[in-house]
Amino acid sequence: MIVPPATLGMLGGGQLGRYFVMAAHRLGYKVVVLDPDPASIAGAAADHHIVAPYDDTAALHDLASRCEAISCEFENVPATTLALLEQYQPVRPAASAVRICQDRREEKALLRGANIPVAPHLALLPEEPIPAQASALFPAILKTAREGYDGKGQWQVSNLDELATALTSSGVPCVLEQRLVLEGEFALTLARSPSGTISALPLVQNWHSGGILDQTRSPANVPALESEAKGIAERLIAVLDYVGVLTVEFFLVEGRLLVNELAPRPHNSGHPSLDNAACSQFELQVRALCDLPLPKQIAVRPALLINLLGDLWQNSTPDWAALLALPGLHLHLYGKGDPRPGRKMGHITVTGDEWSTVEKTCRQARQLLGLAPR
Repeated sequence: MIVPPATLGMLGGGQLGRYFVMAAHRLGYKVVVLDPDPASIAGAAADHHIVAPYDDTAALHDLASRCEAISCEFENVPATTLALLEQYQPVRPAASAVRICQDRREEKALLRGANIPVAPHLALLPEEPIPAQASALFPAILKTAREGYDGKGQWQVSNLDELATALTSSGVPCVLEQRLVLEGEFALTLARSPSGTISALPLVQNWHSGGILDQTRSPANVPALESEAKGIAERLIAVLDYVGVLTVEFFLVEGRLLVNELAPRPHNSGHPSLDNAACSQFELQVRALCDLPLPKQIAVRPALLINLLGDLWQNSTPDWAALLALPGLHLHLYGKGDPRPGRKMGHITVTGDEWSTVEKTCRQARQLLGLAPR
């Protein structure tokens, strides 16, 4: 067990890292962030910011010498970096688990090997002929095998000509997935400690727009699906021998949950836990990293989350005063300087004791922001 006032390491400098720093500070820890951006918002909140690339060996040794355990805020930190750090300090989640989550081909193979349902798919290489069985997947989505997120690195394709064009355009290994008729999208965030304890936040329901999360309902309030999701997630933790926070994204298709993707970290859809849960996903991350006790059960109040993208700033700054006048509304702005379209600048969480009140306030907030009703 690693106890305060120990120093913890964080690889990555975005909002997920920033919230980790805040959760660690509240528990009495210090945090060192390694991120190449001098304007990193997590680095600004940390006790020390090492400004260096993730493959800078000297910087990694510096990080390891300053802290007693290390985690990451996004899955694209090189697995070789995590493996190097593991030689000196505990790294949770481990390089072996993150490496699988970094590549959709490996992730799909793991899921199929564990008999966990996924969408029909094929792994494709741009320099190789497209196999005939690809036609059976149309209409489909072509996704880069690595690094695509929030709709980036994805192409909608409906025939072989469109697929060939998109695959050539990608220039990298890809996965072709059948586009399914979805009855819903859900996510489950859970944590496992080195001692083997598992703790989960309730299942949430998500709605996306343009491939980016738009709104989240916490909790989803579908007990049968939640039981199914927990069973799948706990099987994955066992297969991966996973320690840390893991988020599993699900599609609901014909009444059955399919795994969409794994995120070896806290997740955008887990943000309601900052305001509606006794233990947030970021506190879970700190506790799991340090082998502190995990809560047996995490009760939550009704909450709806709305993402705030840079698009909202294109004409003028949103009217924060009008939003904050709404009952039960919690405003989170991440401190990013450039509100580019599609960039996550913050989020709103509306909480309350009754769903009818929460839903009414959420509708008012969306109207004030100029967002379409959900």
